[in-house]
Amino acid sequence: MVHVREMDEADVGAVSAIRVRGWRAAYAGIVPRTYLGALTIEDDAAQRRRMLSHPGRTSRDLVAIDDRGDAVGWVCFGPCRSEAYALGEVYSLGEVYALYVSPDLTGQGIGGKLLEEAHAQMKARGFGGSVLWVLADNRRAQQFYERSGYEADSATQDDVYDEVTLTELRFRRVF
Repeated sequence: MVHVREMDEADVGAVSAIRVRGWRAAYAGIVPRTYLGALTIEDDAAQRRRMLSHPGRTSRDLVAIDDRGDAVGWVCFGPCRSEAYALGEVYSLGEVYALYVSPDLTGQGIGGKLLEEAHAQMKARGFGGSVLWVLADNRRAQQFYERSGYEADSATQDDVYDEVTLTELRFRRVF
């Protein structure tokens, strides 16, 4: 069983390992191997530390902790970074920036628990819904988010990874 709590400095190394391993597992065959191979836990940890210590930080980071006290998942969320839109009336949106679970533990409900807590905290901050972006070729992630109440809303954006352009789809959920 896992519990979810706020991420702190002591979690950075474990979260970076989860994120790098998660990228390599989730995006194998989608993102170029050269890009995935260049990811390092050390570089990711340095970036996480900078983000955690940024004085104007508006994002939140949560970790899933197992019975042994080890971090096994991570979610980062905050205000929506893209243009605001509404379904029927104007409300502010949150955004799930990233969610990763240790690849050997996917399918055990950890991601769902992290997402549920992120949604609860976004609602408490006054957000009326949430958006997130998923690579178009990552059908497994799309299915996970659809089971969690998200729907693709037809918005797309392109990202370039080692000169390969990949399309992301925006998903939304109203609280």
